[in-house]
Amino acid sequence: MKGTDQTQHQRALCERAYGLFREFRSAYVTEWQRLENCERMYRGDHWHDVPQTDRNEPRPVTPILQSTIENVKSELLDRVPEAVILPESPVDSEIAHVIEAIIRQNHDADGYVKEYRKLVHDLLVGGYCVQEVGYDNALNSGLGGAFIRQVDVRSILFDPLVTDAQESRAIFKISLKTREYIESRFPKAAPFLTADAFGTPDAVEDGILHGDRSGAMLFLEYWWREFDAETERSSVHMAQIAGNQVLSDSRDVKPDGLFEHGVYPFLITQMFVRKGSCLGLGLVDMFETQQRYADKLDQIVLKNALMASHNKLLVTEASGFDTDDLRDWSKEVHRGESLNGVTWFSTPPLPAYIIGYIQSIRESIKQESGADDFSRGMSTGGVTAASAISAMQEMSNKRARMIARAMHESFRDAVRLEIEVEREFNFFTRKVNVTIDGETKEKTFESAMLVKRTSGRSVLPIEFYISVKAQQETKFSAMSQNELALRMLQSGVMSPAQAVELMVFEGKDQLLKQLKEQSEKAQMAAAQQQPSPLTAGRTGRKL
Repeated sequence: MKGTDQTQHQRALCERAYGLFREFRSAYVTEWQRLENCERMYRGDHWHDVPQTDRNEPRPVTPILQSTIENVKSELLDRVPEAVILPESPVDSEIAHVIEAIIRQNHDADGYVKEYRKLVHDLLVGGYCVQEVGYDNALNSGLGGAFIRQVDVRSILFDPLVTDAQESRAIFKISLKTREYIESRFPKAAPFLTADAFGTPDAVEDGILHGDRSGAMLFLEYWWREFDAETERSSVHMAQIAGNQVLSDSRDVKPDGLFEHGVYPFLITQMFVRKGSCLGLGLVDMFETQQRYADKLDQIVLKNALMASHNKLLVTEASGFDTDDLRDWSKEVHRGESLNGVTWFSTPPLPAYIIGYIQSIRESIKQESGADDFSRGMSTGGVTAASAISAMQEMSNKRARMIARAMHESFRDAVRLEIEVEREFNFFTRKVNVTIDGETKEKTFESAMLVKRTSGRSVLPIEFYISVKAQQETKFSAMSQNELALRMLQSGVMSPAQAVELMVFEGKDQLLKQLKEQSEKAQMAAAQQQPSPLTAGRTGRKL
């Protein structure tokens, strides 16, 4: 029996969700196939689709594409983003420092570096990555906190008709849950769960592991937006659905919208733009053909080598030689009638230009993707000076810097939503350490600190400027910046404390603190040694 404990409103919601999911799922079939192909190309498993007649042929793989992706990934992992919060007004500078520390605390508690690593993989291999911004009550030892997390691109469906995800009619997050999982968390709906018409989609599979999914159910997170023409504002809602049952509806708790900011909490970062879609293309899509051709030519070379290592012996019946006798290389004497009937058939060698062509294809993949020898840490062309090598490496990383800039722009938008989520959902006082002018102080944070009252007693949110910097600068950038600071110090343009503030090295905060203490002690000593005006007048009087 289907949904007997559901209201008419819940049944309508369930039917509308399944109807849209059916449409989105049909549109995403080829997209899931593309993502699976990209993963296979990344791990060098692209010979799986060869015809059955070629199964006995050699299937070599030189992982140029995989190495290229890993090289660009290593560059991006050196540029993990970190938020810098600046106030719109100088009077809000202290709360800006506090919210910056809160964001840093959230990312440390939720492990954003791990999320960033997964985001980079999705971006380079699949062509786009998805971040979700929300609030987790279990973070920070139960005090709660906002988060930015990666969403597997194979488990989320956007509206196939739009180029902007925020204009989607709906967004679906799909996963597999066991019946026990649903029964333990939604006991009221558990007795009425029925099998849906979709089964379990292949998109949530690993591609290698194939578990028993007979006891699993398709679990949907159905996100949708509603626009109010009177207020000209949008509200976002979310319902969890499985087994033809609405398990939860955010409108039961927050009828005006799950988030006050009124936008979908999902942010897409594209590698290469796809016209007519909010998704993207990655390095695999761009260089798959070159990788396949290079490996196909390798197959031809290997096949030729195998054939050359087994030269054929052609023996006619008129020769009088026994073929089994000739096959026995341990014998020194073979008896026959005529040598004219015995001929060696050798495999002709391949032209020399084929080997060079294979190498040129692989070099083109590295050059066009921006992962050339310099970016990989190798020097060519007679360049031996360390500074020149570092400069060439920095110049060759233009592609990685472009991708990092796109990731940082999405991160900035995610942090802006994260601040709004903290403003709305934080109910407990949290303590953070804030460093101001080289001095670390313990501050408290409450969501009430993010709003201010005007003279008319209206409440306005405090706004911030958000910029992004890399947590770890590249070695060349750090050396260049440190050298510039030292030159300015030597020329007398700045003080030692100002020079240290510009430099990048370990223990910088501790040194700044020591310099500040030394400066304060020097000022106190100078003040003690300087005579007061009254004392100076008395000592200057003649007796």
